[in-house]
Order: sequence, then C-alpha cells, then structure tokens
Amino acid sequence: MTSQLASAQNARESMEYDVVIVGGGPAGLAAAIRLKQRAAEEGVELGVCVLEKGSEIGAHVLSGAVMDPRAITELIPDWKEKGAPLDVEVTEDRFLFLSDTGSKSVPNWALPDNFRNHGNYVISLANVTRWLGQQAEALGVEIFPGFPAAEILYNNDGSVKGVATGNLGIGKDGQPTDNFQLGMELHAKYTLFCEGARGHLGRQLNDKFRLREGVDPQVYGIGIKELWEIDPAKHKPGLVMHTAGWPLQADTYGGSFLYHMDNNQVVVGFVVGLGYTNPYLSPFEEFQRYKTHPAIRHFLEGGKRVSYGARAITAGGLMSLPKLVFPGGALVGDDAGFLNASRIKGSHAAIKTGMLAANAAFDAVQAGRHHDELAAYPESFKTSWLHTELYKARNFKQWMSKGLYLGTLMVGIEQKVLGGNVPWTLHHQHWDHEMLKPASQCKPITYPKPDGKLTFDRLSSVFISNTNHEENQPAHLTLKDPTVPVNVNWQTYAGPESRYCPAAVYEFVKNDDGSERLLINAQNCVHCKTCDIKDPTQNIVWVTPEGGGGPNYPNM
Repeated sequence: MTSQLASAQNARESMEYDVVIVGGGPAGLAAAIRLKQRAAEEGVELGVCVLEKGSEIGAHVLSGAVMDPRAITELIPDWKEKGAPLDVEVTEDRFLFLSDTGSKSVPNWALPDNFRNHGNYVISLANVTRWLGQQAEALGVEIFPGFPAAEILYNNDGSVKGVATGNLGIGKDGQPTDNFQLGMELHAKYTLFCEGARGHLGRQLNDKFRLREGVDPQVYGIGIKELWEIDPAKHKPGLVMHTAGWPLQADTYGGSFLYHMDNNQVVVGFVVGLGYTNPYLSPFEEFQRYKTHPAIRHFLEGGKRVSYGARAITAGGLMSLPKLVFPGGALVGDDAGFLNASRIKGSHAAIKTGMLAANAAFDAVQAGRHHDELAAYPESFKTSWLHTELYKARNFKQWMSKGLYLGTLMVGIEQKVLGGNVPWTLHHQHWDHEMLKPASQCKPITYPKPDGKLTFDRLSSVFISNTNHEENQPAHLTLKDPTVPVNVNWQTYAGPESRYCPAAVYEFVKNDDGSERLLINAQNCVHCKTCDIKDPTQNIVWVTPEGGGGPNYPNM
C-alpha cells in the first residue's frame, strides 16, 4: 500500500453497533431478524447492521432451489401471510440414472428420505432473500448493499473488533483516482460472518484462529444454473427432477437438478464435485452436454434461456465443520459449511444457524459481554434438529466420492435401510486442490461446440448473468506468484483454470515469442469462488472487488 493510502486508512470514520453481520444472504438476514425479534421481545435497543457486497440484497444469491420451510417457519411463523415468495409446493419427485443414450428411473418407494421433497417448495432463493431483507428493514436492521467487508479489524488483545468496507476509486495502478472514497470502519461487540461458501474473510479467520484444527478438510462442488422459459405444454409446476451419471464418468462426483417453478419457468443446473482429478474436465461444458440428453432436452427444446449463474457450495458436511466461534465473532451458514449435500439443500441450514448465532449474541450483549467467544452458539447447534439431520448424512459425500455405483449402494443402505443411524463414520482425506493429476496422466476431453439454442458458450452466459465490474480497479483475482500459472499450472496441468472457471475469467494466450501467459478477465467474474478453491497450488486468492460489482441475478 502506498504511503498516501496508508495515511488515509488511519483517517477512516467508524460506526458502532452491537452486532455487525457480514453478508446479506439467508444466514445473515436470519441472524439480523432474530436479533431484532429478541430485542423487541425484551423491550431493549440493539444496533444491528448488515453489509452486502452485491448491488442489492439478493443480487449475488444463487441456489437450486428446493427449500425446506422448517427454519423459515421457526423464524417467521406467519411467512405465508406476509407474502414470502414460497409459492410452488413440490408435487412430484423424479430421480434418473442417465446413460449416454437413455435413463432409468428410481421408483419413489426406493428413494431415501433425503430425495423426498413432500412439503418443500421450489423457490428463487434470490427472491426469498430479497423478501427477508424487507422483513429485516421493517424491524430496524440497517442494511448497506454495495459495501463489501474487505478487512477484518482486531482489538489489541487479538479479538475481532469489526470490519472495514473497501475503499472506492482505486485505479488499476493501485493509486487513488478522482473518485476515491475511503472505506468505513464498523465496530461491534460481536461480528457474524455469513459470506457463503469460501468466504473471503472466513478463510482468513480459519487461518488466524486455527478453526480447522482437528476437523476434516472442507470439500466443495460448483453449481452451474440456468433459468429457462419453456413451452407451457411441457411445464409441470412443482416437479422436482434429479439425475446422476452421464455425462460424468462414474468416478466423478456430481449430478443435476431440474425444477419446475411457476410462470412456465424451470431452473436447470449441474453440480460437479471439485475433487475431480482430470484437469481437462470442464464443469461448464459438462453442464452444456447434459442438456442434450433426451430426458432433459425434452423439457428445454423450444424454450428460451433467461439467466445464468454459478456458485461454489460446501459439501463436507458435519465432519468438515470448523470451530464456529472465536473471540469477537462467529462463522454462520455456508461460511462454516452447513449445507446438507445429501439433500442438495442449505438455505434451511443457513437460516437455522443464523438464528442460533443471533440468540447467543443477543444473550451475550444483554449480559454486558463483548468480544469473547459465543460458546452458546455451537452448544445450541449440537442439540438442534439441524445437527441431527447433518449427523445422519455425515457419510454421504465420502461414499459418493468412491464412485457412483458403490456410493449409491452405500448411501441407499445407510439412508434408506438404516435411516442414517450407522456406527461408522468416514472421513475426508484431501482438499480439492490436491486432487488434480498431471495432464500427462489424463485423457483430454473433447466437448461439442455450442449450438446457441440448447447449449451455449461462456461469454454469452456471463452476459445474461448481468455481471459488471468497474473497469478501472485492481483485479480482485490476485496471484501470490505471477509465474506459477505458466510454470506450474500450464506445464503440469494444461492450464486447468481456463476450464474450471465458468465465466471465462482465465485465458492462456500466446506472447509474440510463442510462450504462454495467463490473461485474467476479472470483469467476467460471477463470484463463484471456484478458482480460490481448485487452483492446485492455491496461488489464486479471491478478494473483494469494489462494492456493487459482480452478477445481478433476477429470479435465480
């Protein structure tokens, strides 16, 4: 940092709150709502603010999504009367195993409970999040969209003091421009980090406070999703369809979803576990290929693609949860890794953990405490229905990582026959970035060219995600060592970042002398965090861009 900027940082203004919440997704907003509910119940004042890096609440929220309403019912029992956008109840479950030419349907009686969705709702999580934001503001929560928390602030004793928002108006050269504005410091008695999977600040907290000691590595998947308007004759509101198998090889974890919403719309998506080994694999291209299968093509042909997005999700489950608390704060929702991969659901877990963390923070503030550990939060999680649910599913990803057929058999035995109550526990052994094999040991994958009707390229996809970043700013995709992409990733792994990124951010181009260099098109980034997770040397570090940058997801 230049001396000019360093001196400016010392002049930052600050605001004081009881609780600062980083992230305006379901976890953060549930925490904010619960804090204000408790304050109203007790007749006390409580200062609560939410920072959201997206241009508006919901702008960066992307999920399948089928929602289990259990947690939102606990948070806001009269959500239906208040107009929550949970309008399409699930009417039918289908699960298909795909081959390259056909499919086999699993009879409903054979489906384990984790694939049964009776009583759940097909939703746009972005729209549900927008509604939660309205409920929070009505209770007096201060919400600041377009202001990413870029830095953690610490007290002299090492406890978390709060966060600072990023500076605005820094040019590509790192110098202040005419539009320069200092970031703001937000101080709190407790700070809740609810950034979603692979949170930028959550990652730092894991390292500083050694929160991951004694737990399994976290593992992830990348979820890629499109919103389509389809032929009304093919539309079945409430139909929930999942598949496994083709186009992925049996040794690669992944699967698909196709959910029928209202208004003749469906969401279609594909999840690929980021522990895959072949550097030539492209999750984006696998998704495009999947849509050409007769069982899927049937619904989409003649329709129109409306929107596109991608986001990493945690999949490690209970065995990969870090320590949740540290002096001055806590990790909540998918920032900790509460998603239930066996159900492909995380929003109910985000809302529940937001409530649990809020209760602990409220009680601590009322007791006159500050900047200590909220031990009541993990303790209440251990006695909750969410812990019971995640405990039953604790072996799901481990089994599925052993291959489609063995995994399916063992998950069926554990979940369907034994109800998840098994005496054994499997463990994750490796981080996803450790799993790539050298390109010399793998077979290249040839993907068909997009037809522009059913299958598409990355750039046209990014266009309909409404992604935008201020051009004149430092790249938020940073490299610890700028020589690694060519000297290691290109030479050893055939440049996997050009394939695992679903937004055409990373591109290897030739110099005049014929050598390769990595071009980073940061303006394309949809904030999925896949590069931060999968880069084999962990040389890529995702940091926050200027506020409001990134995708703007409608109805996703």
